[in-house]
Amino acid sequence: MSVIVYSTPSCSYCTLAKEYFKKNKIAFTDYNVAVNSSKAEEMVKKSGQMGVPVIDVNGRVIVGFNQSAIENALHR
Repeated sequence: MSVIVYSTPSCSYCTLAKEYFKKNKIAFTDYNVAVNSSKAEEMVKKSGQMGVPVIDVNGRVIVGFNQSAIENALHR
């Protein structure tokens, strides 16, 4: 399973998303798009959005912290 979180340090929803994954023992890769411009570009290409968090679960892109969408993506 591949989980990627595109986030910024000041984003409260990003923090909620990362806490959710940690609490549920789901490994994820976190990219801070505030300092990593290549990952910021990658995020926009995947999602069409500038807002964070953008969460990629096995290629399924979720914009924002939407727990039910994340759970659906994890169980596919």
